[in-house]
Amino acid sequence: MTKSKKPDFRPNEFVVYPAHGVGRIISIEEQEIAGFVLELFVISFEKDKMTLRVPTHKATDVGMRSLSSPDLVTKALDTLKGKARVKRAMWSRRAQEYEQKINSGDLMAIAEVVRDLHRSDDQREQSYSERQLYEAALERLTREVAAVSGVDEAGAQKKVGDVLVSRAA
Repeated sequence: MTKSKKPDFRPNEFVVYPAHGVGRIISIEEQEIAGFVLELFVISFEKDKMTLRVPTHKATDVGMRSLSSPDLVTKALDTLKGKARVKRAMWSRRAQEYEQKINSGDLMAIAEVVRDLHRSDDQREQSYSERQLYEAALERLTREVAAVSGVDEAGAQKKVGDVLVSRAA
């Protein structure tokens, strides 16, 4: 088994796990699995009532990262102000691309999905799958904005909502 560089994440620190969004490291524990002793990050995702154990030597390989910098959050919020770029591909192809962006864990890519799928009140209704993707992306974005700026999720939702409304005006 090759050892890749062990990341320096600490207990009580927020991290972003690509497939699940923002979580908090509760502890680092050792467990014996199939005769090997593994050191694991224990990550809690409060909102989803889920606990995830990630081997410390695999954390960076799976894309786990620290929270974005405040500068990157500002850039992501600026991305929301831009004009929606909707490709003329079939919906199934676009949905697949949006899903990949959401699960990449990249804040800018998630902001692009929110921007592209956001509908103001005067625009046509969203399909069910479109709304599901939009809400998933919006939730990931607001959770990270909340964790970086130190506000609660409702405050972050208002911040993101204000940016989206100002774009429409």
